[in-house]
Amino acid sequence: MPVLRRPVVLVVLALAVLVATAGCGGGAAGTASAGPHKPVEVRLGYFPNLTHATAIVGLEEGLFTAALGPDRLRPESFNAGPAAVESLFAGAIDAAYLGPTPTINAFVKSRGEAVRVVAGATSGGAALVVRPELRTPGSLRGKKLATPQLGGTQDVALRYWLRRHGLSSDREGGGDVSVLPQENAQTLETFRAGGIDGAWLPEPWATRLVVEGGAAVLVDETTLWPEGRFVTTQLVVRAEFLRKHPATLRRLLDGHVRANAFISEHPDQARQAVNRGVERVTGRKLPDAVIGRAWENLTFLDDPIADSLRAAADHAHEVGLQDEADLRGIYELGPLNEARAAAGLAPVAP
Repeated sequence: MPVLRRPVVLVVLALAVLVATAGCGGGAAGTASAGPHKPVEVRLGYFPNLTHATAIVGLEEGLFTAALGPDRLRPESFNAGPAAVESLFAGAIDAAYLGPTPTINAFVKSRGEAVRVVAGATSGGAALVVRPELRTPGSLRGKKLATPQLGGTQDVALRYWLRRHGLSSDREGGGDVSVLPQENAQTLETFRAGGIDGAWLPEPWATRLVVEGGAAVLVDETTLWPEGRFVTTQLVVRAEFLRKHPATLRRLLDGHVRANAFISEHPDQARQAVNRGVERVTGRKLPDAVIGRAWENLTFLDDPIADSLRAAADHAHEVGLQDEADLRGIYELGPLNEARAAAGLAPVAP
């Protein structure tokens, strides 16, 4: 058997080291790791609403899956924000598309420890729709109105608007106007049956009450905000997940940015994707008249519109649904801006 000389042995050993270390990079900062990447499961919450179109398009068009690469995605649908927040607190999901009020509640209740806002998603797409004969705030006295859930974004918006017009409401359904939190699908049926007089709802439910239930729009929420811009939906992540899996979060945000770009570039295809996603969860597609009208009320964007989140915190405090909120530290937009830079887009600021 031939014997290797010492210089040849050294060369062979060096090559072996290079081969062994070549696959050990690829961490969030490009540092070496102890072995091959172990896939991370991302448990993502969202609602089957048009206001969550970014999430639904990302799922239906496979944009999240493509961006996540070696990691896995497990979506879970919710009816309203408080339930999704409970799942975040319990560690049952890692990230969720949420409205402003549940996001604020999660941040405040955890003393700023539990969650971070990592991207915006939607502006607009909420309205107070009522029986056509109810044409003024005063006409709502003694009436029953629904919202998706006590303490949710539309619940706070309704109670704050009522208060601004001198009308009271309480958690138990009393006051000048009775506010009755219930699931959106139930609200449509209750309205048709005459059990309620209207509701403050996100899309497509506001439009469904108009088109399918004969309601009229009393308040388009865009009229209540500067330039009509306010955060309706944003992407929120558990702070622990952000710390443990920064590279996975960055990949998720790549998918998020691609989803909003897809909506902008292919609106017809995006609407179809959202309708498929809504049907997948609710068992029913939206009529073309509903989705076409509702879509016009929505703007999809990565900017979280931070000023409107701070205003929403003040509103929730004023109606007694939340303690005074200090939101310093709630935003972590670095990974989003990295994803936007990779897509050739300008950064957004909190």
